Amino acid sequence: MRVQIVDPPAYTPPYDRSLCAALARAGADVELVTSRFAHGPVPAAEGYRVSESFYRRSARAGSQTGRRRALKLAEHVGDMLRYRRDDASADVVHYQWLTLPRLDSRLLPATRPRVLTAHGWLREEAWQDRPGRALRRLWERMDAIVTLSEHGATRLREQAGIPAERVRVIPHGAFDYLTRISDPVPLPDDLAAVDRRVILCFGLIRPYKGVDLLLEAFRSVEGAELWVVGRPLGVSLDELRELASRAPGPVRFVPRFVSDRELPAYFQRADLVVLPHRDAEQSGVLYAALAFGKPIVMSAVGGFPEVAAHGAGRLVPAGDREALAAALNELLDDPDARQRLAAAAREAAAGPYSWDVVAEQTLALYRELAG
Repeated sequence: MRVQIVDPPAYTPPYDRSLCAALARAGADVELVTSRFAHGPVPAAEGYRVSESFYRRSARAGSQTGRRRALKLAEHVGDMLRYRRDDASADVVHYQWLTLPRLDSRLLPATRPRVLTAHGWLREEAWQDRPGRALRRLWERMDAIVTLSEHGATRLREQAGIPAERVRVIPHGAFDYLTRISDPVPLPDDLAAVDRRVILCFGLIRPYKGVDLLLEAFRSVEGAELWVVGRPLGVSLDELRELASRAPGPVRFVPRFVSDRELPAYFQRADLVVLPHRDAEQSGVLYAALAFGKPIVMSAVGGFPEVAAHGAGRLVPAGDREALAAALNELLDDPDARQRLAAAAREAAAGPYSWDVVAEQTLALYRELAG
């Protein structure tokens, strides 16, 4: 089966490339159509082809966000029209992201069947703004919509009115490739010297991810350090530092993009991984933590409870600082509980959240649609 995976803005290279590699291992002929990722290296292509045919001029702008965004907008329609003109003879086209969904729904090639994964559109905040006529038109032009959780599927079926037979739940896979990085970068010297227990909050810092709530909860946590690792977007680092100054324990910020080669050292060192989200559907950080077999504390939002149902995480009510602090203190003081969560995380990563299982489910959908 010839499969084309399409992510023009390259929003999720780890997901795209893990899926492509797993589909290729399962016997599919796979092409990833995307653009060059501006922030650093991406996983090498394993058994599939990559066409970086989108945004070739803006890619040369590197990570200069404002300039790159302007250039991308200037290139967008021309790139979409060229992609439509050069429509490949794939048996299935699976869109991961579309840069301008309202416009792109009118520019898609004629290839059918079409599948769309609903990344990022099913959070509460996004849902309030986006499910208008244009987005619904995009969904209607798909033969199937994949969601990463039952929570997202329920939202599409019951609130958007998408027919149940066109909505499929195929979970996110654990990012186990990160555990096999051949040349990992060690921690910076100041972090490597830390001899306390470490709570890790990793990933792009955005308002809905609740880092401010975590910093307030951390005022009630003793005997540990908090590492906040990731690039701020839409939040004030100065305000976060001010909140951190009130905590009894050290808070260390690494306010930048952390590459795949650097990432393993942070997760291997962490005693706990925390996802204090106000809102979510799923999170790549969660699936990195599963791959590294880490005990996880996470908010009861979106699809997170479905992961916790496997025993692979401790849930707390979203926005509840006291409950978050209590869960962190309890697990820091109970190494046996941490070990149980870690074992369940490893089992989940090797079982229902393995990429080979994800590929089997995805290919079964493709065959059903193509047949």
